[in-house]
Amino acid sequence: MATPPAATTAPISVPTATSAASNLATAVAFAADEGMLAAVHACLDEVFDGLAETGIGREPQDEVALLRYQQYERALADDRADGVPIVRREDFSDVTYLLEVEHPLMAKAARPGQFVIVMSHADGERIPLTIADFDHEKGTITLVIQAVGKTTRQMQRDCLAGTELASVTGPMGEPSRIGDVGKVVCVGGGLGVAPVFPQVRAFKEAGAYVIGVIGFRTASLVFWEDKFAAHCDELIICTDDGSRDVHGRVTAGIEQAIELHPDIAELLAIGPPVMMQACAEATRPHGIPTTVSLNPVMVDGTGMCGACRVSVGGRTRFACVDGPEFDGHEVDWDELKQRRGMYAAEELIPLRSSAAQEPMHEHMQGRCHE
Repeated sequence: MATPPAATTAPISVPTATSAASNLATAVAFAADEGMLAAVHACLDEVFDGLAETGIGREPQDEVALLRYQQYERALADDRADGVPIVRREDFSDVTYLLEVEHPLMAKAARPGQFVIVMSHADGERIPLTIADFDHEKGTITLVIQAVGKTTRQMQRDCLAGTELASVTGPMGEPSRIGDVGKVVCVGGGLGVAPVFPQVRAFKEAGAYVIGVIGFRTASLVFWEDKFAAHCDELIICTDDGSRDVHGRVTAGIEQAIELHPDIAELLAIGPPVMMQACAEATRPHGIPTTVSLNPVMVDGTGMCGACRVSVGGRTRFACVDGPEFDGHEVDWDELKQRRGMYAAEELIPLRSSAAQEPMHEHMQGRCHE
């Protein structure tokens, strides 16, 4: 068994505790057995004891640090020993599918805007996925996935109701800032439709007037219309080909909403970077605060590796712990898109290899078809 990081019983400074908590949380994410998990938990308990001795919470920066430590603690909800059961599978198209997994502790802790890191098997790739829904009573979280790479295609083939995921770590990231802001526009484009739903529901429950704008390539790809309609005061569906409602991208829906509601207080957008950038530019002339959820390359998800760094307002931020949500008017979009494409060639290598080794199967309604 690997030896966990040594704990200290002396009072711990804030920077030292930040580093220790981050390292320990990451150790849990990679822990191979229950013994290792127990040892890491013991170390983390001592870190928190040390924080208490420093008088944490007396200064504003300490409050921020404490929130971060609580985030690391939530990340310990990874239950790799038994696997995470998949209780429901639904296919929205030939590449987009839904997995609902049972994890009561994680479902209880989940908040809108957060994400999880999934491993489909013990030696698999770590995939960051934004939480598309969660149910505190059922103890489940819902993920909507697009089969675009080797791992997500393997998951599309293998992850059926009744099977298990090897690991789900989270919830991670800072939750969305939800409140009664008056009128708010929640925008989701393509696969970004699913992860914006928790914010739609939360804003409505907080008393806001919610305008939903969701975009798809064509009418046949529309999903969750009823879920959105149940929580939106107005719902605008945009399709690239004009087969449903507004003809055009989500920016056409945003323009329609602004024209009808000049008193919009806030806009939240989730989707591909080019879509979120377009949303930010659509609101900029109107001075509407615009929040976007960034999805850069990510490795550990706890702020240690720096792979997910982004530039916001001229400052370097980590999407995994400072985000994933940021001011869309302050994001360096060119840098984000460049960094997201840094490993495009390497990502194609395993995809081509797996395609050559075995044919892909198509799953519809949770069943495998040749």
